[in-house]
Parts: sequence; structure tokens; C-alpha cells
Amino acid sequence: MVDRIEILDTTLRDGEQTSGVPYVPVGRIILPLLTRHKVAQIRLHGQLHVDRIEVASARVSDGEFESVRRIARWAEERGFLDRVEVLGFVDGGVSLRWIADAGCRVMNLLAKGSLRHCELQLRKTPEQHVADICEAIEAASAEGIAVNLYLEDWSNGMRFSKDYVYGMIDALRDRPIARFMIPDTLGVLAPDECYAFCREMVERYPELHFAFHAHNDYDLAVANVMAAVKAGVRGIHTTVNGLGERAGNAPLSSVAAVLNDHLKVRNAIVEKNINHVSRLVETYTGIHIPANEPVVGENVFTQCAGIHADGDNKSHLYYNDLLPERFGRVREYALGKTSGKANIKKNLETLGIDLDDEAMRKVTERIIELGDKKQAVTSEDLPYIIADVLKQDVYETQVHILNYNLSLSQGLRPVATLKIRINDEEYEQTSSGDGQYDAFMRALRKIYKEQLRREFPMLVNYTVSIPPGGRTDARPTLPGNTGAIRSRRAGWMPTRPRRRSRPRSRCSTNWKICRRKYLLPGHARVFPFATPEGAGASVRTYCGERGRSLNSFLFGGVPVSLR
Repeated sequence: MVDRIEILDTTLRDGEQTSGVPYVPVGRIILPLLTRHKVAQIRLHGQLHVDRIEVASARVSDGEFESVRRIARWAEERGFLDRVEVLGFVDGGVSLRWIADAGCRVMNLLAKGSLRHCELQLRKTPEQHVADICEAIEAASAEGIAVNLYLEDWSNGMRFSKDYVYGMIDALRDRPIARFMIPDTLGVLAPDECYAFCREMVERYPELHFAFHAHNDYDLAVANVMAAVKAGVRGIHTTVNGLGERAGNAPLSSVAAVLNDHLKVRNAIVEKNINHVSRLVETYTGIHIPANEPVVGENVFTQCAGIHADGDNKSHLYYNDLLPERFGRVREYALGKTSGKANIKKNLETLGIDLDDEAMRKVTERIIELGDKKQAVTSEDLPYIIADVLKQDVYETQVHILNYNLSLSQGLRPVATLKIRINDEEYEQTSSGDGQYDAFMRALRKIYKEQLRREFPMLVNYTVSIPPGGRTDARPTLPGNTGAIRSRRAGWMPTRPRRRSRPRSRCSTNWKICRRKYLLPGHARVFPFATPEGAGASVRTYCGERGRSLNSFLFGGVPVSLR
């Protein structure tokens, strides 16, 4: 096993092969070019410090070319150009010219690592394929471009055509190839098999640099990376959040933890920045991290059982080496019917609240009651649970939403009028908007900028999800007997008109109430209710039971009181 392992991050290349994750403006727009440029900066230089990054496949699109060109320009300015790599193909120099024109200086040349791929896909003999590879390498050397060689489907090549694999390497070992990259392309290897194959390669060619590229089809990618490192490979490939084709690649977060804790192998990864980068990639790709994902999952540093929290209070009995602080996170204690007093005390300590035994008993009972009703309780809810149970406010209320009104008229922009009280001073503003909620926020923004002279907080991230073929819970009833409208992914689709026992007027008082839930930071909930007057009706909006969270977002954590 080597003393230090080299890590290539291929999120921008292999990770982009995740279904529905284009990083450039093709298909669904997820990442602009500048964002892709920024992600590359963060991983290579700013935060993670990976050794190398694979940023694209050649010849994909004009947008891909422009993205790679920007990355190359940035890397050259900072002396990292030799660590930015692009996947190229044995295609008579077309890929090579694309890479050179983009400004890159390293090509990861894709060759065939199994006899079946060579004969059935390329329809060439091994000798012909080797000759083509040598020609591509010579052309790259003439352009001043370094070459690493992918042996695609190497794992099946070692299983069923080992002589072919050895023949390929024997023919190319003296060529100017910096790294031989050996992928488990279809994710078929088990750890013991991976170790044996990698060990054979390292022992047969000790002078060559081998890098292992894992896929996660059997959920064995991390285990196979571990086996490959034990076998003596000098490099491994990862992606942020395990992105990649089918089941994905080896996730960088888990690999870093295994390298540091189990293998004790030096590497360049800065652990404390892993979580931040994972969240960044999650946001830009739209692929959510599972809550139980090791290291970066939302729940992996959350203790739920009260006995665990009690053990943590007694010499950290339920701690392991994966301390959340290593990855820029903190340990949390969930609140629910299984949490017990220990979890509640941990959360109260964080909030700086001290309760006597009787008050603790009442609060615990209320949390258990809410847990039985399948309601989620967070630490932010605790002050309000305490206020409700003990009939006393934990915090002094400084901000009151006195009233607000949203008006909608036919042919006119919605208008909102808002009145709030802050520290005994009342403020009122009116504004129009593109929608009722937009009008409300514009009125609030006016109060901030014109009256309070404060910078308005910006909503920097949110998610709206409608599953394929799904419908929203928004269901306004149209005037008269025209039925309902439901939101579909493809657009607004009319449904069959409702049969009614008698005609109703345009201003029927039996309109169905329309509820639309808006999620803001802090889980604020705003429910607009349509009034029964029909088209042109006034629409009234109010904060739900956690409207205080909206206030926390807007007014720096001061609880809100609704009248």
C-alpha cells in the first residue's frame, strides 16, 4: 500500500452522466457556464484540494467547449492547468483538436480494456486497436498534451480476457502514458476480486501508475476503493455525492473518511469543507442527498434515542471517529417520542434555556404527544412549546404582524398592503407584484429599505418539486360551471366540469378554498385563502402555526406574534 494516494474528482465528467444532471445549457438548464467554472474552482483549489479534476468529455457540445475553455483559462492563471483533464477518444485526432482548442493540456484517452469491447464495439483486432492508440498518443505528444489511458471495462477484461489486458499494457508500457486508469465500468467487482486484480497489475508492472475507477452498481464502490488502495494502486477516482451513471461512482466524502480512518493513507482532501461542497453540488444539480448518506446526510450526526443522548452526557459513550466537526458539521439531538429528557436537555443547552424538573416533565410530555401524532419537532420549536405548556414567553416578542391584505382584480397586478409593528413602532406599505406573494414581499422590502434603512435578506435557495405526472394540492374552482384546474408538470390542464344540482352564479359562495403551501428558510408556511366573492375577489393571506419562522428569516430570529 502506498503512503499517499492521488485523488481525481470526476464530478463534472462522469458525474454529469447521472440522469437529469446536465451542467451546461443542454436539455433542462441546471448550471450556467459560470457556475460550472465556480464548482471546478472550489473542488480543485479553494476548498477540497483534490489532486486533479476531470471536467468534461470532448466533442459534446458548444456549451461544453465554452465551459471547459473558461475552466482552463482560470487554471492556467493559477498554475493548475496540468491538473485539469478532459476525456478524449481514439477518433483520428478530432478529440485532440477539441481539447487543444479549449486550452487544456491533459487528455484521458478512452481505450478498450476487454476483448469483447474491442472486437464487438470497435470491430477491430487488438493489434489494430493498439496501433490506433499509439497514433493518438504520438499526435498528443506533438501538441504538447499529456496522456492518461482509460482501459474501459477493465474489470470484465480481467475476468474473461486477462491475456488481452496484459497484451495491451505490454504494448503500451513504454509509451508516454502518465497513468493507466483501470475502471470497474459496470460496477461488477466484489472487494476480494478487486484486490486480487489490482494486486496482479501492481506486481506485474511495479513501475506504472495505476488509478482505480469504481462504480456503485452493487453498493460496493467504497469497499472496492478500499481494496484497490490496499492492493497498491496509486490513485483513485471519486465524485461528489457519488454522482455518476446508473448507481453512481464512489462518493468522495465516504472515500475520504475511509482513507483517513481505516487505511491511514495520506491524501489532499480537506475534510472540513466536504459538507459545504456536497451541499453546493446538491443545489446546482437538483439531486438530493439521502438523509442517511454517510458523512453528508442530514441525519447522520443526529441522535434520536434518549439513551444515546444520555450516554453522550456520560463520557461520549455513543461517539465514534466520525466526529461531525471534522466535516464542518455539529451533532444534533432529535426531538420525538423516543428522545427522552436527555435529548431535550441537549437542545435546551444549545438554546441557553434552563428548566426545573416539573417544567421539564411537562415539556417532555408535550413532545411525546406531538411525536405520537407523527409531527416533527425541531430545536427551533422548543421555545414555543415551552411558552404554550408553561403559559409564559421564553423570548420577548418585538415584532408583530398586525395585518396584511392581498387584493386581486381582473386585468390588474395583485396588490398587497402590509402593516407590522417593530419595537412599538408601526410601519405600513403597499406594493404590487407579479403574484400575491410577490406583492407581499415587495411591500415588506419597502419597509426594510425605505423606513428601516436595513438591507433586505435574500432568499438564496429553494426547491419546488412536482413529480412526473403528479398534481399539486392547489385547486382553485373557476367561476360558474367550468370545473377545476389542476397543476400538472406539463402545464395547466382543465379537468372535467363538476356536475351540480343547480346553477350557481359567478360569485358563488361555495367556492372551494384553495391552499398553496410556500416553504421558506426556517420552514415558514404561508397559506393563501381565496374568498367566496369570485373573480376579482380579495385574497387574504396569513401565517400558519409556524409563522414565527418566517419572522426569524426576516427579522433576525425575533419571534412574531399574529393578531
